[in-house]
Amino acid sequence: MNAARKIAERTSDAAERLDALDWVPVVEALHARGFAVVSDAMTATECADVRALYEQAGLFRSRIVMARHGFGQGEYQYFAYPLPAPVAPLRRVLYSRLAPVANAWSEALGPGERYPATLDAFLKHCHAQGQVRPTPLLLKYGAGDYNRLHQDLYGGVQFPLQAALLLSAPDADFEGGEFVLTEAAPRKQTRAEVVPLRQGDMVIFAVNNRPQKLAKGCSRVAMRHGVSTVRRGARMTLGVILHDAA
Repeated sequence: MNAARKIAERTSDAAERLDALDWVPVVEALHARGFAVVSDAMTATECADVRALYEQAGLFRSRIVMARHGFGQGEYQYFAYPLPAPVAPLRRVLYSRLAPVANAWSEALGPGERYPATLDAFLKHCHAQGQVRPTPLLLKYGAGDYNRLHQDLYGGVQFPLQAALLLSAPDADFEGGEFVLTEAAPRKQTRAEVVPLRQGDMVIFAVNNRPQKLAKGCSRVAMRHGVSTVRRGARMTLGVILHDAA
């Protein structure tokens, strides 16, 4: 059995585990806070498989050096279609599980987008609007690198949730490099949240706006995400964005 087939089978296991997860607490956390952590979404071996893809240039459509664009320091690569086995099944499961949350948020913030039940149907809509470039990516940070607070919007059609999966081990592989979220609600100062992650953990979070329940109705909360400075070592992340780019 060749290496690519072994990776495909292991990642298929990861996607099946994700699909079989008890999603009730995940959904509750997303509605309450705009983010949720899924522990042990990948094993250490599966994380190593995905990290190794970074050196396979043929899998990617572009490489971005953050400092050249004012995004921070570090670099990342966007996967090309067809997405490799470590990415495609996870993206498909995430979309199917998160589409009901997306529709609930859209209705609360209304009037807004209605999201179909399957990723294929949603991507067909993206492509009809000229958003045809895949957005899942691998991010690579070294000592002194960081990612400024931002939103991954990419075009007029956006899925309101995305995920990041930590592929490296805190303390062993790197120090610092915390995942950071901020939220800005009307007439309130911005709140920051540092999300503790272990290797293999996945954080699911709002791309842009999320609804926040009030005594009467709800407010629109704008969220951004980034990564604090890596103090030592190397940190890699798999980012799974569910809409394609223009």
